[in-house]
Amino acid sequence: MGNFVHLHIHSEFSLLDGANRIKDLPVRAKELGMEAMALTDHGVMYGAIDFYKACKKEGIKPIIGCEVYVAPRSRFDKEPGIDNRYYHLILLAKNMQGYKNLSKLVSIGFVDGYYYKPRIDLEVLEKYHEGLICLSACLAGAVNQALLNGENDKAEEIALWHKNVFGEDYYLEIQSNGLREQVLANQKLIALSKKLNIPLVATTDSHYLKREDAYNHEVLLCIQTGKRMSDTDRMRFDTDELYVKSPEEMIEYFKAVPEAIENTVKIAEKCNVEFEFGHTILPNYDVPQEFETHYDYFKKLCEEGIKKRYGERPSKEILERAEYEISVIKKMGYVDYFLIVWDFIHYAKTHNIPVGPGRGSGAGSIIAYAIEITDIDPIKYGLLFERFLNPERISMPDFDVDFCYEHRQDVIDYVSKKYGHDHVSQIITFGTMAAKMVIRDVARVLDVPYSEADGLAKMIPNELHITIKKAIEQNKELQARYESEEKVKEVLDIAMGLEGMPRQASTHACRNSYN
Repeated sequence: MGNFVHLHIHSEFSLLDGANRIKDLPVRAKELGMEAMALTDHGVMYGAIDFYKACKKEGIKPIIGCEVYVAPRSRFDKEPGIDNRYYHLILLAKNMQGYKNLSKLVSIGFVDGYYYKPRIDLEVLEKYHEGLICLSACLAGAVNQALLNGENDKAEEIALWHKNVFGEDYYLEIQSNGLREQVLANQKLIALSKKLNIPLVATTDSHYLKREDAYNHEVLLCIQTGKRMSDTDRMRFDTDELYVKSPEEMIEYFKAVPEAIENTVKIAEKCNVEFEFGHTILPNYDVPQEFETHYDYFKKLCEEGIKKRYGERPSKEILERAEYEISVIKKMGYVDYFLIVWDFIHYAKTHNIPVGPGRGSGAGSIIAYAIEITDIDPIKYGLLFERFLNPERISMPDFDVDFCYEHRQDVIDYVSKKYGHDHVSQIITFGTMAAKMVIRDVARVLDVPYSEADGLAKMIPNELHITIKKAIEQNKELQARYESEEKVKEVLDIAMGLEGMPRQASTHACRNSYN
């Protein structure tokens, strides 16, 4: 496992705060000779799967975690001036039970505890602590806050509560981050560790990849907070050391407490979350009692639908196409998927909720047409089923369904009630900093006049997926300005460093997930 492991890292999914791109983290870990790495974004686990896959690709052991926000009182309390203050805490999943509990805690933070940030509290932390390793976090952690306020007894009380809950999986976190307050906090944490017999662990709290990325990160924080670099009251870290440090740097800094370095490796060895991909679990659709299997009911719906669409004596071509599609659907295990989609579309159509005729590759299925998931005849228009579903396709089939905007929520409510609220979710989407937007954002932060920033942004071609680098190559005028004007080069270089990062999360306008 090497001689040091980073256990406190923020990616681009610590929105407008972390500047580490998921794909770059395991590559950097490999370059620095590390064999494992954790991801601990603020309050969310948006990047967990991408991080896991990226690490596996590079031969790095992924550790799935989160820096959760803890409410000062109850997660249900939302009083201004009190409950908008919160503590940080690092949680790392040891196993799948830990991963499930971490996912549960993060969800509770959004569903029950959201107030400025998604917050949990000590009640649910105790309830869902199994399979988790807990680190006391950064200067914003409860133990650190008490120590820095001179409340040593309170710090001991907080630390002992966590030790009682997590046992040997609770660690006091000391950091190498260049902050003056951290030096004092580290001294107090080391003393507390000896007094309470709680082990230490060393981290950096990495928000960007390399030291030279610190300035770009400051610009990113200004974009998040609506400030300019020239503002004296802007949020800043006053350090350029929040990068992914090498093992050698960490070992040298903490040479007086080598056990804090050794414990990073011990923790990494404890964390063994393995995901299985390609196995889809669907909710159960209750078929009428007279049918022995779901397939029997599905086949009956198909047979009745074919006759309804094509008459009592359909042609041989239609019957063979239907039989082929049914066999593929059965073979690939999507009978329940078709039944569930049919169910909520049938609900809408029988409750006077307008439903679109169907879009995308799903319109190529004669079975979808037969059972009225779609209303487009694939035979008439020569549409291919294989574009929608075939044995070579790995991913789930995807029906694009349009419901009347005014009654769309009625359909969602029906599905939630029938299959369980815990089995239904709306899909997240991320607004990213596209080329023109990020140029305008960076220019504003650097006090470039709006007219100049707007002119620069308008030199980016209106082309799908265009990047600033590609635009400079295509637009000779932009290239000339980039090469000759110092301020333009500064804006574009920073913009290219931040381009494509998620800016905000929101609910996808059109899709829901049924699991």
